[in-house]
Amino acid sequence: LEKAQGGSGTLVGGVPGVEPAKVVVIGGGVVGSHAITMALGLGADVTVLDRSTTVLGQLSQTFGPALKTVYSTKAALEKHVLEADMVIGAVLVAGAAAPKLVSRDLVSRMKAGSVLVDVAIDQGGCFETSKATTHSDPTYIIDDVVHYCVANMPGAVPKTSTYALNNATLPFALALADKGAKKALLEDANFLPGLNVIGGQVTCEAVATALGYDYVDPKVALEQAKTSAAA
Repeated sequence: LEKAQGGSGTLVGGVPGVEPAKVVVIGGGVVGSHAITMALGLGADVTVLDRSTTVLGQLSQTFGPALKTVYSTKAALEKHVLEADMVIGAVLVAGAAAPKLVSRDLVSRMKAGSVLVDVAIDQGGCFETSKATTHSDPTYIIDDVVHYCVANMPGAVPKTSTYALNNATLPFALALADKGAKKALLEDANFLPGLNVIGGQVTCEAVATALGYDYVDPKVALEQAKTSAAA
């Protein structure tokens, strides 16, 4: 949002007598809730859009009246995107390409100097004008709107992100080492949904749909692989 970076020259939290930036978060999951925490912490005027009333209710309970919660419709999305100084795309369809929620036409009508942050860029991005960028060259401008679309954003803080990833994955790595992959997959219900491909067959339905492959139930594929190995 800084003028030197192509933004509108708006301070996120404002100052006494000057209103703060309007931040719109699309998606209220893990990424969205953390974005809300940061934006509210900086003093922004924050609105979140989501299609789950359960998620919106949980966010409302967590953040209270400081956060505006809006059920996401096409009309609501357009209204809030056009009013925003910053839009954070935090949508996720597990294993599948992210939906394009903000069209190029809508981007062209946004305020000059506003900012789009596409956290879904690793799965194709949720803005039609998004393209992956790097930490060394993180932004570009289309229709006077600054786009930040860095793939692997946690890579900016590799020490912290690696420790966090290790903490979350170590128990699973140990189980795989102790049991072997196939036994762990069959015995532990937490593993099976993470199987994407085995024996040349796609066992994640979202991936199969997104890439145009036939989907095979992971249990069936595992048994087929077991039979093939025995033969």
